[in-house]
Amino acid sequence: MEPSRTVFTSQKPLQVNPIKHSQPMGSTLAFLGVKECMPLMHAAQGCASYTKVFFTRHFNEPIAVRNTSVSDITAVLDGGDYSILMAIENIQEKEKNLKPSMIGLHTTGLTETKGDDVRGVGTHIEIPYVYVNTPDYEGGMESGWALTATAIIEQLTLPATEVKPNKLVLLPHVSMQPIEVEKIKCLCEDFGFETYALPDLSTSLDGYWEEAQGKLANGGITVDQIRDLATSSVVVSIGASMKKSALALQAKNPAIEHLHFDHLMGLEGCDNFVGALMKIRQADPKPLVKRWRARLQDAMLDTHFLIGTSHFVVTGEPDMLVGLCAMLRSVGGTITAAVSTVYSDVLETIEAENVFVGDLEDAREYMQNADLVISNFHAERILHSYLHTALVIRGFPNYEELGNQLKNDQLYEGSTYFLFEIANELRKVKHEH
Repeated sequence: MEPSRTVFTSQKPLQVNPIKHSQPMGSTLAFLGVKECMPLMHAAQGCASYTKVFFTRHFNEPIAVRNTSVSDITAVLDGGDYSILMAIENIQEKEKNLKPSMIGLHTTGLTETKGDDVRGVGTHIEIPYVYVNTPDYEGGMESGWALTATAIIEQLTLPATEVKPNKLVLLPHVSMQPIEVEKIKCLCEDFGFETYALPDLSTSLDGYWEEAQGKLANGGITVDQIRDLATSSVVVSIGASMKKSALALQAKNPAIEHLHFDHLMGLEGCDNFVGALMKIRQADPKPLVKRWRARLQDAMLDTHFLIGTSHFVVTGEPDMLVGLCAMLRSVGGTITAAVSTVYSDVLETIEAENVFVGDLEDAREYMQNADLVISNFHAERILHSYLHTALVIRGFPNYEELGNQLKNDQLYEGSTYFLFEIANELRKVKHEH
């Protein structure tokens, strides 16, 4: 199958049963990857409430999201500066013991249309302050996450001229769950790297209960660590959306080496990553890494009869789509349709019969003849009437299953489990129907 070179975009005037989520939601999630950060959405109360419920249900954790409570009237009469400063003052007065390490302000469509000076507000705030423009009338969750990571680097990281040879920064894309970030960090540490991730959900939304849960981000990278990121020798971006964040870090110190990977799924993707680490460190991976590589090879043999004779529909954020489709194609699966939330150049590398930007209504006609669909939980209501089609839930949101923060599809180990999960679902649906 030749790679798709044309990515179509649905021309409907509205989305029906959308896959896409907003930029402010991606920004909120990114700020939750900074320790004791207070995400502050410059928006009406309903915007923040929806985002809070969305992530609370997905991660099954109390999520801290606050807002400036602007409305169409107060946005015009009071102005953005007043709303933001009053919100911070009210929060601090209400919760005396709340001492955030940073305030992460992100905008929405209302405040972007008004044109508030969110940059200037920072001159009146003593707490470290990062602002990011994330209107919800453009982009999506993936771009909101990436824009926030870039803003954090540009506004907090201090310039440097020297690097620490064993220090590495990992820039994961938005669709990577906390355990996946942790596994990749651990692999880098096994090669002797002092490893930091930005944003880092691996210790903030991993399901570990701590004191004062839900008031601020309990885990994640610290503000001091962010300030010192430019002393890293290597920055690794995973997903096309994170390239700009890596370039922003290189702008702080041109001596930093940039390694980019579109995904870390499947034998080829993992080999490229491990090979790059081996080259830098001039060292072989630990025996367990080689063991998992052999297990992945065995899994590819065991599952290729089922996956190689099946047709798939995959939906999600672009960076997630690329990895999932590459994994399925590596064992002979046929991708009938890859449906993305937004356009990205990386979509043109996907080997599929159809690649397009759309919603679940657009994907439905391809689901009818598919053996398995990989999508968020909204696809379940469609597949109730297609008993011959299996569903594996990936991406945001997943309200149907527990343990989303511990689902791992990355590296040799995660890819192995992913293949077995797909094959077992195919076996079940093919035997039953």
